[in-house]
Amino acid sequence: MQSGAIRPIANMLPRHLFTAEHEAFRESVRKFYAKEVVPNTEKYEQQQHVDRDLWNKAGAMGLLCATMPETYGGSGVDRLYSMILIEEQAYAMDSSTGFSLHSDIVANYLNNFGNEAQKNYWLPKMASGETVTAIAMTEPGTGSDLQAVRTTAVLEGDDYVINGSKIFITNGYLCDMVIVVCKTGSSDKGSANLSLLIVEADRVGFSKGKPLNKIGMKGQDTCELFFDNVRVPKENLLGMEGMGFMMLMKELAWERMLVAIICQAGAEAAFAHTVQYTKERKAFGKPISAFQNTRFKLAELRTEIDFSRAYLDRCMELQLEDKLGIDAAAAAKYKISEMFSKVVDECLQLHGGYGYMMEYPIARAYIDNRANRIYAGTNEIMKELISRTL
Repeated sequence: MQSGAIRPIANMLPRHLFTAEHEAFRESVRKFYAKEVVPNTEKYEQQQHVDRDLWNKAGAMGLLCATMPETYGGSGVDRLYSMILIEEQAYAMDSSTGFSLHSDIVANYLNNFGNEAQKNYWLPKMASGETVTAIAMTEPGTGSDLQAVRTTAVLEGDDYVINGSKIFITNGYLCDMVIVVCKTGSSDKGSANLSLLIVEADRVGFSKGKPLNKIGMKGQDTCELFFDNVRVPKENLLGMEGMGFMMLMKELAWERMLVAIICQAGAEAAFAHTVQYTKERKAFGKPISAFQNTRFKLAELRTEIDFSRAYLDRCMELQLEDKLGIDAAAAAKYKISEMFSKVVDECLQLHGGYGYMMEYPIARAYIDNRANRIYAGTNEIMKELISRTL
């Protein structure tokens, strides 16, 4: 039986994104996952969320909100550090930690659109792990259609009063604060009606459902959130009223890159486990890797993985230059998540009956992977975004 993290097989085309400082950071992330996360995978899956103090441990090691300015508790580093964190999570075959949503999505909304008071109050607490955050977009019945949001926020005096519910919210069960996408207007143009509000978890009328019983990613904290006349001061408005859709569109490209990164690294991890397995497992008196069908199949998969890696790394270069287009990010999310699905399916087949056993990492990868083609906008939505540029 194989378990724990595995190093990916070297790409046929060498990568040139990372410096020695990046690789030193990678080593510390790798050790964190090996010590704090991998040994507790079964526990996290049973309780359907990580231990709360894991966030504090990650914060103490500088693994949270690393790209935020030092003024607000971050390290002020580039997004390659985010890429490393996600890759090492995937190489550890972990689907329980929700650090990237907290550090690379919620923190970016605050840093890019928040005022100084909001940034000074929230970002240092997020970087230390004192505060766990979530973002609440999806609602029952709306799916990827953000303009159809029904959760309302009505201004009454100096407070917004929020009513509605959200579903499939990562970090929702443990969150201390959530950014909520709300309908604040009634314009014929749906995109002009959305605003983002900061809601603290201890607000009266705010409640959380139990962690949702998913088919995969069982250790990841995902739940439904409810808002029953929740009052928040108008100072909790993020950015300007009616600008929520614009802010969401600006940040969703990076969110889709995050999915592409974890799918790429996940495919590399699944492939490496499978190569190892085929060398160790014997059939008809010789290793499975000795059969031509196995060698050809592995050659096909390695080629597809490496082609995706080249595209993704180029997208990352453009991201660092702030030149990555919405269509390119959508293509990365769509194509690489599809590639991961194919790779993990073929790798499970090469494991034979053992691939269907949860003791083997490939089985967990098989069930955990499926959500990647759904969240951050379904792959059908990605195709729609790409088609609009034609």
